[in-house]
Amino acid sequence: MMRKFLPEELKKLSKPHEFSSNEDNGQVTIIGGSKLFHGAPILALKTASRIVDMVFFASPEPSVGGIAEQLKSKLGSFIWIPWDEVGEYIAKSDAILIGPGLMRYHKKMENGKWKMENEERKKTWDETGRKTKEVTETLLSKFPNKQWVIDAGSLQVMEPRYIPKNAILTPNQKEFEMLFGGELMELRSPTEILLSASDSLAKKRTLLNDAHRRSQCEASQNLAGSQHLLKALASKYHCIIVLKGVKTIVCSPQECVLVEGGNAGLTKGGTGDVLAGLTVALAAKNPPFLAACAASLIVKKAAEELSKKVGFAYNADDLAEKIPEVLGKHWHS
Repeated sequence: MMRKFLPEELKKLSKPHEFSSNEDNGQVTIIGGSKLFHGAPILALKTASRIVDMVFFASPEPSVGGIAEQLKSKLGSFIWIPWDEVGEYIAKSDAILIGPGLMRYHKKMENGKWKMENEERKKTWDETGRKTKEVTETLLSKFPNKQWVIDAGSLQVMEPRYIPKNAILTPNQKEFEMLFGGELMELRSPTEILLSASDSLAKKRTLLNDAHRRSQCEASQNLAGSQHLLKALASKYHCIIVLKGVKTIVCSPQECVLVEGGNAGLTKGGTGDVLAGLTVALAAKNPPFLAACAASLIVKKAAEELSKKVGFAYNADDLAEKIPEVLGKHWHS
């Protein structure tokens, strides 16, 4: 049976020493952003900047630099890096996040596998997706011994063989499927499988009702199957996989844990970028498995704290602002 990651385990996280000097508490580089998705890396760096000593920010999309300069008037705790210097800053960073806001291919499901869509109107995005793939795979290959956190657009276009050892992957179910292929079918819950098998709304409702009648035993078996597949993939690629969901599963080659909590507010856009930013910040000075588990739990706890005041009426910016308070409670407990 999969064990749960408990709040008490947050005490294992590295704390800034009283006599720390500059750079002792971590430096990270965040690589992301595009003409369409410029807010994603901003949320990540906003979160990370509260925890580590320095955040370097770079994007293969030149226009993001202008946005970063404008942001400086409101958030000054990061350094914008010209793209031709990104390697230098990766080399000096304790951990690197790549993917938030990077453009990806347009794909669709065909026979359990993701296929490229060939419509002419997708051409520009496809070219940009190829650039994301090239940037991601080139940097991962050039710096295989760095601590990487891979998220969003990078997960959707890269080949698994480029995953560096000890990298932390933070996919949702769709991103997991796009990275690893049809194997995700084994991870889907009975409810999802039944719903995807029917095109009729009436049939879907019937199937949904039937699915809810299934026993706790069946749900446990499905969770065990997810654990088995995730652990196998984590072992094959020597990485940590964070499969995000209502019940997040975090697996390393050695073990899997369940991270529970949160609420429906975490379905909002940008909350995954907050998680990615927190993960890379914690990974700068903590073992990757602990960093991944802790980040997932802290985000869920922050969501619960927000819901006490505003219900589900909060956004990713609110979540990022709440993270330091939740983390601080456990640092000082």
